[in-house]
Amino acid sequence: MSRTSTRSRSTATPDPETALPTGARRRPSARLRLLACTVAAGTACAGLSAVPASAAEAPPVVSRGVTIPEFYTPPATLPADNGALIRSEALPLGLNIPGLDGRPMPGTATRLMYRSTDSAGMPVAVTGAYIEPSAAWKGSGPRPLVALASGTMGQGDQCAPSFALQHPLTLTGDTVSVGYEALAVYRILATGAAVVVTDYVGLGATDRLHTYVNRVDQGHALLDAARTARSVPGASVTAASRTGLYGYSQGGGASAAAAELQPSYAPDVRLAGTYAGAPPADLTSVMKGIDGSALAGALAWSINGFAQADPDLRAVVEANISTTGKAALADASTMCVGDALLGHGFTRSSTWTTSGKTIGEIIAAEPRAKAALDRQRIGTLEPSGPVRLATGVHDDIVPHSQARQLAVDWCRKGGDVTYDAVVLPNLGDKILTNHLVPLLTDQGDAIGWLTDRLSGKPSTSNCWSMPIQP
Repeated sequence: MSRTSTRSRSTATPDPETALPTGARRRPSARLRLLACTVAAGTACAGLSAVPASAAEAPPVVSRGVTIPEFYTPPATLPADNGALIRSEALPLGLNIPGLDGRPMPGTATRLMYRSTDSAGMPVAVTGAYIEPSAAWKGSGPRPLVALASGTMGQGDQCAPSFALQHPLTLTGDTVSVGYEALAVYRILATGAAVVVTDYVGLGATDRLHTYVNRVDQGHALLDAARTARSVPGASVTAASRTGLYGYSQGGGASAAAAELQPSYAPDVRLAGTYAGAPPADLTSVMKGIDGSALAGALAWSINGFAQADPDLRAVVEANISTTGKAALADASTMCVGDALLGHGFTRSSTWTTSGKTIGEIIAAEPRAKAALDRQRIGTLEPSGPVRLATGVHDDIVPHSQARQLAVDWCRKGGDVTYDAVVLPNLGDKILTNHLVPLLTDQGDAIGWLTDRLSGKPSTSNCWSMPIQP
């Protein structure tokens, strides 16, 4: 999506020739009626190499009625090194209490902007947050760090995880965002480990669309967040600190990708263990899972992000998306999860195409597009260090079978894999419950396993058990 000179959200009906958000920048869009789907405007614009305007040169971005702080606008030039801190400021946590020693519980937070490298090999500014815990670390070695990749928050800048730490509930009448990852963040902080959270590429930072579930973008952003944490003023973590990666759903894909990319991209990050919950490892399978589900809006986010970043997918999307589909994609590009549930829940992507075929069917029939999606596959590389992969056996949003296959793929490559199938009753098809409940029921075990790795305790792979595991 392009951004107008006023950088405000438009409520105009989209021009069918320009509504598809394919550019590197975007115009934040429109007001949302909470009980109905509205139509936002979009305009194609400059390429990915365009240099963003500085905050001083343009008025603030307003995303669905939420003014995005100037902090989130990247500067015109970026540092040379990945993980370099661009800027930081104090971040008031929306949920905290005074400690007996005068320090806030569970910790002191700092908002971050740092440099990373995107999937095109170009420098990119990414935002996030670092939290220095009030609790003491009681394990062996110096205080460790957990780099946390959030689950799906949306594609609008107001959905950024760092923004949600300050505003746990954003409910304005225009957008709905819930900072549900605070539970995991605070439980990790209670162990005495520090936490750094990435906003991913383009979520928060206002120069481009969020590249939702892009394997390389997410893996790089998470690893560079871990690097950045060492240089945050007042941080107690250092290059000697053991580092863990934690993520569920979108975050599980990010942590899984980061574990694969760490040896070549960030060998300086001392990776002690990775938790990957419900990872979307095979996007072809995941597209089928979310199409027509309560979270169908996530399919629009992935299309928007890949259309922006990958020319092959962009060409296929532009050739096959209808006027209605372009309006839906533009609308979704500024939504958070709550907005998407209300605006696009249970939508079939066949209603967005000129042929009436689903997006998955179209991509499967186009060799270039299929190859582009196959490049996003997680499981082609051995992960670094021990990994715990958990997946609900009835998960139909991020399908259980493809997550289990990731464990099989890693085991075959010699990975140190602990696989946990979360066995629960079927809690309802396509309504998110089979995906979300394992997030909560497995969280304690996941954090306990990761804390053991951060303490230096060895793990025991159960790859031998895969033939009998569900």
